[in-house]
Amino acid sequence: MSSPGYRPTPAAASQLNLRGAVDLSSLRRPPAPPQAPPASGAADSGTPDSGGPGGAESGRASLRVDATETNFQDLVQLSAQIPVLFLLWSRYAAESPAVLDAAQRVVESYGGRLVLAAADVDAFPQLAQAFQVQAVPTAVAVVKGQPVPLFQGPADDEQIRSLVDELLKVAAANGVTGSIGDAAQEGEAEPAPLPPLHQAAIDAIEAGDYAGAAAAYKQALLEMPADADAKAGLAQVELMARLETISAAEAENLRQLAAQEPDNVQAQLGVADLDISGGHIEDGFNRIIAFIGRNFGPERETARLRLLELFEVVGTSDERVAKARQGLARVLF
Repeated sequence: MSSPGYRPTPAAASQLNLRGAVDLSSLRRPPAPPQAPPASGAADSGTPDSGGPGGAESGRASLRVDATETNFQDLVQLSAQIPVLFLLWSRYAAESPAVLDAAQRVVESYGGRLVLAAADVDAFPQLAQAFQVQAVPTAVAVVKGQPVPLFQGPADDEQIRSLVDELLKVAAANGVTGSIGDAAQEGEAEPAPLPPLHQAAIDAIEAGDYAGAAAAYKQALLEMPADADAKAGLAQVELMARLETISAAEAENLRQLAAQEPDNVQAQLGVADLDISGGHIEDGFNRIIAFIGRNFGPERETARLRLLELFEVVGTSDERVAKARQGLARVLF
């Protein structure tokens, strides 16, 4: 495979809702093939001999595994609990070792909130076919069995970390918040159970029932208006619900409409949703702020309220939210 020098692009969170974009179920369990040769740094990472997602070395939970056609479905199933970052590499692609090492460093720095699956496409070409990969190195995350393209070509630690930050937000919005690591291996106490309505919301998210999740969060806010977690959860599931039915073609049409009609509030808010879900946080915020600055009346208030909801999606302590609040204040007053 060739390896063009593409730069990393923000994680496409909306891919979680593009039904059938990549059929990961196409890989069944074939007879066990020969084990892939260890990639650069594998000996130091505690890669399990079994090739499965739960192996360990010296009592440490492994955050990197060698993906094979045998353990692929195990890794996809694991993505219901924590994101799995597949790094597809080849010994014939010069950039592969450096990108693989960078991805491993970044993943290990998150303390078990995601796992790196190193896939040698020379030994296991079906893995490249499953993700429709045209060049290596390529990184594709899987969350709840759904692929989220991250980048293709060279990427350094900082670029990968930025993408992983956005990936974890996408995972959290879909109820994937588990972790593995030393604490779990050492028998750390189970976390306290969620309040019943929060658990009901998470269960609904896992079932793809965003309306049910929103109803649970709204009830939680009725009972406790200061429940910050419920407020953030509601904003997240409402965003996912808005994106759920938008295909890639419809998203492109929406962007064209927004460019042609800058004062079309629904078009501008729709593109802002796409921007936020795709990791273009500041672009999404600035789009709405610019609309508010140009318009008055009920549409301006509609845009302001949506912006406040998106602040909750990103996280009110995020520095980009603080910057956007300043921008909002300037156009309002």
